Amino acid sequence: MNKLKLQSMLKDFFMEDIGEGDINTEYIFSPDQPGKLTFIAKQNGIFCGKDVIEEGFRILDSTVRPRIFPRDGAWIEKGTVIAEIHGPIVSLLSGERVILNLVQRMSGIATTTNAAVRETKGTHAKICDTRKTTPGLRMLEKSAVKAGGGFNHRRGLYDCVMLKDNHIAFAGSITKAVETVKASIGHTVKIEVEIETKDHLLEAVRAGADIIMFDNRTPEEVCEWLPLVPPHIATEASGGITMENIRSYAETGVDWISLGFLTHSYQILDISAIVENTKEVAL
Repeated sequence: MNKLKLQSMLKDFFMEDIGEGDINTEYIFSPDQPGKLTFIAKQNGIFCGKDVIEEGFRILDSTVRPRIFPRDGAWIEKGTVIAEIHGPIVSLLSGERVILNLVQRMSGIATTTNAAVRETKGTHAKICDTRKTTPGLRMLEKSAVKAGGGFNHRRGLYDCVMLKDNHIAFAGSITKAVETVKASIGHTVKIEVEIETKDHLLEAVRAGADIIMFDNRTPEEVCEWLPLVPPHIATEASGGITMENIRSYAETGVDWISLGFLTHSYQILDISAIVENTKEVAL
């Protein structure tokens, strides 16, 4: 994860929440009153968010000392103490909600991803995410997918060419679209083509696509068409795939399964935050 980008994001999030100052804590506690904040898992799942906890409290107050016990990607049980953070109570309470919100969301994505990975165990298929992320949170959400055992698809419109039906329609054909792109980009950028028919598949192969996506195809169609793809071209299934049918797609032999629900339909991992007064700030 890019720490500089993370710090910039967290500063923006804190500015949104704290604004001109946290009147909830500043009028109740003295600036140097010490305390301890404990994050405790309220359900089983995969933890993700170590950097968010460490960098978040460091931005607010350099005297805060966080201790995070599980690593990103670790399975945690209900009741697990995830972190203990010592420092001034005003700093702990001012940062608690923003940081906890992010950690719960990242852990929820990691847990959902891990469940999908387990559903495909023993097959050739790898699980990856999509661009269906929350604006402003893509780096965190994609990091959570990796923590859950998945892989990242392209990070944006800038690092991989994906020719969808609209691109192909305006270009005139798959062949013309691929030829136009290849004449303009460098050799390190891969070209993925989304296909919906067998004819589209054959054209994408002839055009020299690097990756072929079976878009909204049934497992039976993927299984039937897959032998038409040369081994050097990667294959991907996407669209209409759920936790209930993912196994049937994985068993087709496809290389990748991309899932939008990893980052748009997950449930947060429930985590509680408990604040205690202490006699001194732990070092």
